[in-house]
Amino acid sequence: MLTAFRKHTDLKTKQIEVIGIDKVYQEGSVRVHAVKGVTLSVDAGELVLLMGPSGSGKTTLLSMIGCILKPTKGQVHIMGKEILYWDENSLPMIRRKYIGFIFQHFNLLSALTACENVEASLNLKGIKGKVAELMSRELLEQVGLGGRCDFLPRDLSGGEKQRVSIARALAGNPSIILADEPTGNLDSQNGRIAIELLKNLASKENKSVVIVTHDNRITDLADRIYHIEDGILKNGYLSL
Repeated sequence: MLTAFRKHTDLKTKQIEVIGIDKVYQEGSVRVHAVKGVTLSVDAGELVLLMGPSGSGKTTLLSMIGCILKPTKGQVHIMGKEILYWDENSLPMIRRKYIGFIFQHFNLLSALTACENVEASLNLKGIKGKVAELMSRELLEQVGLGGRCDFLPRDLSGGEKQRVSIARALAGNPSIILADEPTGNLDSQNGRIAIELLKNLASKENKSVVIVTHDNRITDLADRIYHIEDGILKNGYLSL
């Protein structure tokens, strides 16, 4: 299955394509229609924002793009392959190999140094030992933290912690980076630095970057902006 999947990794457009997807949660008599008929696409090299009020379905949509949730209805294509037909054993392998995740609260392991946090992600992808350590240090250098490799998270600023999480998301060189409120715990300056870093990675390395955010201060950095409300995609437009 993965052999066939790799054939699509050379595609330069529509690395993400979502077609008419719904997500319905049912618990007893309570039914929540979280995402309703959403269609969108993200090309290689694009940084896309998903914006909307709390509870609008942004994170649910991001989770379906990230192969964490399966849609109730519709199609999600990652690198040209429809995920609906992948079995539950294949989805984690595909997530590890092709998708990097960035979170609002950083999710760093407090007992590990910056380098070791990135190494842990590489280990999950089968890269271990000295090779993992060297790759970790290179990734931290790439995000401007070469001099902070051996620092514990408690000794890093919020902006530095987020850059460690970006380095960790880049472990294994995934084609797609998904970020959920990555500037939520950062001040304006550090938030912008983090998004500028992701913007450069998208354009220089042909990665597709999708960011869920409330932060209107970073809209000028987006190539495309989608607005979602009550689970419905209201509009999508190119950023000027």
